[in-house]
Amino acid sequence: VVQIFETIRKEVDRAPGAPARTRRGASSNANPLPQVQIAAPASAPFEQAMSWLEAIFKRAATAGIVVVFTVLVLLDRVELRDRLLRLWSGNLHRSTDALDEAGQRISKYLTMQLVVNLSYGIPMALGLWLIGVPGAILWGAIAAVLRFIPYLGPLISMVFPVALAFAVDPGWSMILWTIAFIGLLELISNNVVEPWLYGASTGLSTLSLIVSATFWTALWGPIGLVMSTPLTVCLMVIGRHLPRLKFLDVLLGSQPALEMPTRVYQRLLARDVEEAVELANQQIESSSLVDFYSATAIPVLRMASEDHAAVATAEHRHRLVTGMDTLIDELREEYGEPKSAEQLDVLCIGGKWEIDSLAAKMLAHSLASAGRSVAYRPASPLNADWIALLDLRGARAICVSYFSPRPEVAARTLCKRLRRRWPDLEIVLALWNAPAELLTESGGKALGADAVVTWLNEAVMLLQETGESVLDGGYRAAPVPEHDSARVAALQASGALDPRAAALFDAASHRAADIFDVGMAMVSLIGFDDQKVPGAFGSLPLEGGPDALTRADLEIPRALSMCGHVVADGATLVVPDVSRDIRFANNPALQGKLRFYAGAPLREASGHVLGTLCLLGAEPRALTERDVKLLEALAKDLMSTLAAAKRSWDQEASAGEGHAASVMGAEPVATGA
Repeated sequence: VVQIFETIRKEVDRAPGAPARTRRGASSNANPLPQVQIAAPASAPFEQAMSWLEAIFKRAATAGIVVVFTVLVLLDRVELRDRLLRLWSGNLHRSTDALDEAGQRISKYLTMQLVVNLSYGIPMALGLWLIGVPGAILWGAIAAVLRFIPYLGPLISMVFPVALAFAVDPGWSMILWTIAFIGLLELISNNVVEPWLYGASTGLSTLSLIVSATFWTALWGPIGLVMSTPLTVCLMVIGRHLPRLKFLDVLLGSQPALEMPTRVYQRLLARDVEEAVELANQQIESSSLVDFYSATAIPVLRMASEDHAAVATAEHRHRLVTGMDTLIDELREEYGEPKSAEQLDVLCIGGKWEIDSLAAKMLAHSLASAGRSVAYRPASPLNADWIALLDLRGARAICVSYFSPRPEVAARTLCKRLRRRWPDLEIVLALWNAPAELLTESGGKALGADAVVTWLNEAVMLLQETGESVLDGGYRAAPVPEHDSARVAALQASGALDPRAAALFDAASHRAADIFDVGMAMVSLIGFDDQKVPGAFGSLPLEGGPDALTRADLEIPRALSMCGHVVADGATLVVPDVSRDIRFANNPALQGKLRFYAGAPLREASGHVLGTLCLLGAEPRALTERDVKLLEALAKDLMSTLAAAKRSWDQEASAGEGHAASVMGAEPVATGA
């Protein structure tokens, strides 16, 4: 084979047409073959003009089609809306909410974009005028208009004034001042004005805005770039309200894809304790330490207990326990160590295993941050020998934490042993996963405990009580704010006590009861020492009898009023279960009558809270953040209506007084035959 290839190579080298550099023995000055080049013929000016016009007409045609479609959609928007609702079918309420939210978000976005563009264009024109760039007003207007084009618009708008400054000024001062001014204006607009005005108006994440701009630009060109944000907002809102398209909201929305407890749980499983601590600090900064433990940390432990025997491996359980313990230690260092006082007030202990110990450790830290003298003991065999070693001299209460769904045997045995040695000690059982029958007062008494709690904030409120404690059958009276006399004077001058206002209050109560689907709604007014109910709708069945809770039953002393707490705090109060809330569970005016309460403050023009618009229910219930905002909006509308009615009544009174004065001042008319 080698010989055959060598023979072929020699024959090729001896070929007459072979290049000189490959032929053996050929002359070095042999002429090489000429190279052939293919050159495109030069296009005529007319052909170049046509190619440019074709590109321009293509973009103009796309823009024209979009404009035509936009006009047709606006002309036939009602019919198209009905067709969309019919196409989505299913839940008409959900589909209507989707359309309303999309419209509100896009309207707010476009309004804010107009404001942002004007706040950029006007300073641009003034700045260029001061620098001396010709046509400053024109360049400011162009900058404001081009900023409707995301990303590219600001870059294009700055080319014109910079190029003109370079052309008209023989030196460098004008162009440098122009570039510096535009750069400063961009920094202020992008980092101050836009975040302040836009906020979360679109609900889109930063990544989804960039991806959507790329996608719609590739699909429709520059028009797609202009319309990318509104179109993506529509897709995101549809995904939020339609379960089958939920993935769109997850991919495009700015809201976290996982709830806070799930995020912390995942970080601990991934050994990312630093990020879990960062998430905890973020929530604590926006709320409080107790809220984080109650709303996030305890649910994390609840998920861990549910996964303990189902999907968690030994490695996962170890990561969770060690990670949560480290997280609690970090928070104790940052937000205060539990105090070690000579006289112990409360002892928190874990019931059976590590999860119980972590919950007890959280509770101890929460109580210590509130100023209580508290100690913590991890879970251990709670036998007679262990109890004999406890030193509880001076302690008022002991709280035992259980995450087991069936803690009856262990809890009853422990309570019996504790009661035998310390008869006066108040025993609180924190049953985080217990069945409903154990959470009642009778269930707690059957276990030998003085009280049973299910949430950490409930336990903190319970164990913080001193003096007249809930454990002794007390309640928290409504506090009286400072300058209450000025508030009562504002109540008397507001017209709310006018009998003519009762119709307004009845209508508002009826409307609130219908909207929130509750058994009863009412308007309360808080005086010096009592609660008046000038308007109400509905009634609630009373426990153990055929009677019902009516308006007259709720005209009670101010100290017993839940609405009095709203007046004192000046904020909306939501109590999902009155019987489980330490402040109201043993209130004699509420026992057996009320389970759910939500009250929004009625605030008059000068800022005084006169009373509440409140919802009442016979069963436990929770309100979403959106529901709370709606209730507050109804309360605000009611006060606006009352203020308008008060002005009308004052005008009528002034007109009546004027007419009476004119009649009294008129001379008698003489009559005679």
